[in-house]
Amino acid sequence: MSLRRAVAERAHGRCEYCQCPEAYSSTTYCLEHIEPLAAGGATNLENLAFACQGCNGFKGDKTAIWDVASRQAVRLFHPRRDRWTRHFAWNENGLDMVPKTLVARVTITTLKLNRPALRNLRGILMQSMIHPPA
Repeated sequence: MSLRRAVAERAHGRCEYCQCPEAYSSTTYCLEHIEPLAAGGATNLENLAFACQGCNGFKGDKTAIWDVASRQAVRLFHPRRDRWTRHFAWNENGLDMVPKTLVARVTITTLKLNRPALRNLRGILMQSMIHPPA
C-alpha cells in the first residue's frame, strides 16, 4: 500500500484539521508534514497528516503560534498525538468549529478553520447528511 493511501485511509478520506472530505473537494488533498522537514520532521506514516490545500497552506511550517491573549507560545493541534474531539466541537448549526482548548483556539485561528469556503461546503454536506463527521 502506498504511503498516501495509508495516510488517507487512516484519516477516513477527510482533512485531519478541518474534517472536510476529499471526495467533495475541487482539489486533491496532500500529505502534510506535521513536524516540518525543515525542522527535522520525517516523511513517514507517524509524521504525515491528510490535509486539504487550504489547511496545508495556512499551516505551512508552523508548529506553534504566539498567542496574544495568553501571552505564550501555544502549539498547534497535532493529529497523531491529539484527539480531535478533545480539542474541537461543532457549534449548534454545525457550520463552525469551536475550540475546547487553547490548542484548538490557536489552530482554528491560524488555519482559518471557519473560512467561508469551508462553512459553505459544510452547509452543503449537512443537507446530504455527510457533515458533521461521525
